[in-house]
Amino acid sequence: MNRLAGKHALITGGTSGIGLETAQRFLAEGARVLVTGVTPDSIEKARKILGEEVPVVRADARDLDAQRDLVEQVGRHFGRLDVVFLNAGVSDWRPFEAHTEDSFDQLFDTNVKGVFFLTQALLPVLANPSSVIINSSNSAHGGYGMANAYAATKAAVSSLMQSWNADLLASHGIRFNAISPGPVDTPLYSSAKLGIEDQAQRAVLLENIASHVPLGRMGRPEEIAEAVVYLASDAAAFTVGQDLVLDGGQTIL
Repeated sequence: MNRLAGKHALITGGTSGIGLETAQRFLAEGARVLVTGVTPDSIEKARKILGEEVPVVRADARDLDAQRDLVEQVGRHFGRLDVVFLNAGVSDWRPFEAHTEDSFDQLFDTNVKGVFFLTQALLPVLANPSSVIINSSNSAHGGYGMANAYAATKAAVSSLMQSWNADLLASHGIRFNAISPGPVDTPLYSSAKLGIEDQAQRAVLLENIASHVPLGRMGRPEEIAEAVVYLASDAAAFTVGQDLVLDGGQTIL
């Protein structure tokens, strides 16, 4: 299919997990894509997977100078953008009393401040019409233990998504929508990132996570990417200000 034929797209955090899967889907649908990442290993891996024609740019979401440089690179490569998937973010699940000012600031600087100011910087290169999709979380829509500060960042970007439509839809032709995934089987749940080296313990933990999803399993990156493709495409031209909860029923059942 060619649902994104002729479109230029930026995917932040596009070197692993949902972002990388979405980049591959965008390419398959005919888009030209630029992705960002942070770690050298994931950047190199993404370059091999996505191919030489896809620019893979190092950009830390917390570094506003890097964000402005990213916009300049987008302008040089594409001139304009039709689609942006604001996917870069961090998670930090811990008891409320265990949070520190540093852990709080890292979450908000990356998940909220970075998204806010990158969107502002991108306005001159966003086409009219264009589509911006924000990766939020189902934790913004329900109460989950140890989600606290992380959930607050995702509730913030879901709220920004709605406000930005009021500010920019009529004047700039930009449609803002969001996706809110639940647990998805990505490298986020790798043994290294979970801090669990024992594979049996990791399997037990993942089984426990899946048991809290009414569908009985974690989501797959391709299922989330499919929703992003829809929101990016002209088929979603009348879809504005929606936050698609993709969590196997976890929030409502």
